[in-house]
Amino acid sequence: MIYDKNNIFAKILRGEIPCKKIYENEYVLSFYDIEPQKKIHALVIPKGEYTDLDDFSEKASEKEISELIKGISLVAKKLGISLADNGKGYRSLVNLGEHGGQEVFHLHFHLFGGEKVGKMVN
Repeated sequence: MIYDKNNIFAKILRGEIPCKKIYENEYVLSFYDIEPQKKIHALVIPKGEYTDLDDFSEKASEKEISELIKGISLVAKKLGISLADNGKGYRSLVNLGEHGGQEVFHLHFHLFGGEKVGKMVN
């Protein structure tokens, strides 16, 4: 799949669309979802042009991979949902492709917390 440079996350990364930022470094941006599904619903995205997790794991550098994983954990801590900081936990979710329910084809992780998330799959 070819990366669409006009997807909503690419526009957010370029500053064309505002976001409520939680965390940012050279490799990662995190912000609140505009249509939250739980009390806390954040997104964590790599700054590189990756369509999905398969694309990312195939093409990203070791540094990009480690920074994304660290970014997810750091955001959970900032939000107060990390077990490491006495939070009650959270769910990290990545949708991949049509059957996985992916709607925006820029890799993104959802972080859900602040309340019981519920079953894995209905």
